[in-house]
Amino acid sequence: MSKSVLPDASYMGRSKRFQSGFSLVELVIVVVILGVIGAVAMPRISRGATGAGCSTLCSDLSIMRRAIEMYRAEHCGLAPTDDSTFADQMLLYTDVLGNTSVTKTGTYMFGPYLRAIPPLPVGDNAGSNEITDTGVPGAGAQGWFYDKDAGDIFANTKPIEVDASGVAYSAY
Repeated sequence: MSKSVLPDASYMGRSKRFQSGFSLVELVIVVVILGVIGAVAMPRISRGATGAGCSTLCSDLSIMRRAIEMYRAEHCGLAPTDDSTFADQMLLYTDVLGNTSVTKTGTYMFGPYLRAIPPLPVGDNAGSNEITDTGVPGAGAQGWFYDKDAGDIFANTKPIEVDASGVAYSAY
């Protein structure tokens, strides 16, 4: 029988005990590289989430503002009256005077203009789909501020709550 032609461990300059595994220096270098990659990636990921909130806010405002304009077109130029009836006037059937009904009947032939009031996607009041028309925008815990005089809706956020560009969400 012939002997094996494979070299033994002592021939390679190491004993069998140290042949496998990484040295401490190699592990430290890998950990440092992963830390640098994480430090670069985390701000980019968080900016993406902020951008998504801004995009959702713009989309929700556009949909609600179009609904208000459609309401105006069907109600002789009148906007929804106030925060207490705004949601009903957007979500239910209405007559010419803005009275609401859950069923579509002869006089209640307009609407509904929205399927639901969306929750505010940004700021301290994020998640709230309530509407206010009293006080100053940013006060209270409601998600949206409805300006009944102008017939417009805004994010109910504080002036210090801004997007990545420094624009206040309430100014969208």
